[in-house]
Amino acid sequence: MPIVAEMIVEALVQVGVKRVYGVAGDSLNSIVDAVRRHEGITWVQVRHEEVGAFAAAAEAQLTGQLSVCAGSCGPGNLHLINGLYDAHRSMAPVLAIAAQIPSSEIGTSYFQETHPERLFVECSHVCEFLSTPRQVPRILQIAMHTALSKRGVSVLVIPGDVAMEDVPEDKSRHDFAHMRPLVRPCERDLDELAGLLNESKKVTFLCGSGCATAHDQVMKLATLLQAPIVHALRGKEHVEHDNPNDVGMTGLIGFTSGYHAIEGCDLLLMLGTNFPYQQFYPKKARIIQIDVRAENLGRRSRLDLGLVGDVNETLLALMPKIEQKADSSFLKESVEDYATTRNELDSHARGLAGHTPIHPEYLAALINELASDNAIFTCDTGMCTVWAARYLRMTRDRRLLGSFNHGSMANAMPHAIGAQFAQPGRQVVALCGDGGFSMLMGDILTIRQYELPIKLMIFNNSCLGMVKLEMQVAGLPNSGTDYKPVVNYARIAEAAGILGVRIEDPAGLPGAIKEVMEHQGPALLDVVTNPYELIKPPNLKLSQAWGFSLFMLKETLFGNASNATELIESNLR
Repeated sequence: MPIVAEMIVEALVQVGVKRVYGVAGDSLNSIVDAVRRHEGITWVQVRHEEVGAFAAAAEAQLTGQLSVCAGSCGPGNLHLINGLYDAHRSMAPVLAIAAQIPSSEIGTSYFQETHPERLFVECSHVCEFLSTPRQVPRILQIAMHTALSKRGVSVLVIPGDVAMEDVPEDKSRHDFAHMRPLVRPCERDLDELAGLLNESKKVTFLCGSGCATAHDQVMKLATLLQAPIVHALRGKEHVEHDNPNDVGMTGLIGFTSGYHAIEGCDLLLMLGTNFPYQQFYPKKARIIQIDVRAENLGRRSRLDLGLVGDVNETLLALMPKIEQKADSSFLKESVEDYATTRNELDSHARGLAGHTPIHPEYLAALINELASDNAIFTCDTGMCTVWAARYLRMTRDRRLLGSFNHGSMANAMPHAIGAQFAQPGRQVVALCGDGGFSMLMGDILTIRQYELPIKLMIFNNSCLGMVKLEMQVAGLPNSGTDYKPVVNYARIAEAAGILGVRIEDPAGLPGAIKEVMEHQGPALLDVVTNPYELIKPPNLKLSQAWGFSLFMLKETLFGNASNATELIESNLR
């Protein structure tokens, strides 16, 4: 008769789980040992449980299959929570095993006692405490099914002693069927949708991650409607490639062309996106939203029509009802606007020998140029996300992962670890800010331990770049955003046995990137970049421009003097 830990591991193998990310600890010992003894699964020993959760999230997003992470009782599983929030908000099917103190001690303020069944509720679809072996088979099945069907996190809380008990015979177990139903609106709703689209003169698409399997259908419908296509950040990897109607992103880090295409339309068609920024929705146009999750309809803006459906299936059923539009003037105007915007952005991606510090745009553009056509990119939150969004160009086979909904720092390297384990034959490139990289830097040793050929690109501006910019926009002098002294991350990589290259002059950057990309093992490129590189939102307000101007006066005249604000403002009134 198997013990609970063995039964759990066997069930994981049966649904295709290949590895468990975690840090071993006494309350997890039986599960770690069961993984060791099973040929179909391995334990990935990360240095921090948060990294394990991020890695599992990345693997789940790439494969669409269940991934698993684990943490020992108390602090061990608490470290999972940030990565699990990221996984849940990214709709990544992840099962987390949160070990618990001995069951007889629960409620006594025992050493390392916490209550994970309460703590993880907000970042999971299922969060259950397993108090007896009889619960385990059914609850485990429910947790795995739910994570896969609802696309998110399930958490099982298991005391170490329960994991070592025998499992009674249970006949409720059954084979998994990874089936996804076809969901689309009824004919009446499709007719209403078609009528609105056919009568509108200027239609713009706003596409998100729900377009992952619908690229071809989106292109066909856009051709029929002569519609420019704007994408949210999570839609970039799915609709940007092979897209003559592409006019870029919108939003805080988007393009003016994307903003104009939405503001100038008379009907906005939202496809599989939960785009959060209300100020970037059109003020006058009709808005239609199609999403497979009914709870997303109307969450961000008013709607003239909201339909529940998978984007691909809905567009397939809709297409025969759509009339070909003859007038392409709006599309042509939007595409030309994008070309102008693109040229302006590309003009910043330059580097001349001796001109330092290096433009981060130049680094991002070179990474895009020299990476493989099927590379998996991960990027840290903040300025690295900006450069990835603006300068990485997606192909049909490239992927881009980030903490785009949760917005956590330090995700790029952990995501890269999960991506490389999931796709060992593909090039994995992590765009890391020095702030994010240093936050979870210890897991560079995980990369070294498993010889993962990840390419770590450090945008080393010695500051929290996005926070610094936000303070500038508010007219505030820098405080708490700069790192000193300037760190040489290449030397840290070399100390860990990883190829480390440091570049301070743009003349050496192309060759250095090529060297790192072609290196057979893990490699880190440390590039000293300009901390004052600016981004401008598409609809920058006068108050924001004033705030930045005020900041520059403060910095120039007074450094960080706290009394500068009152003096300058009094003289400028």
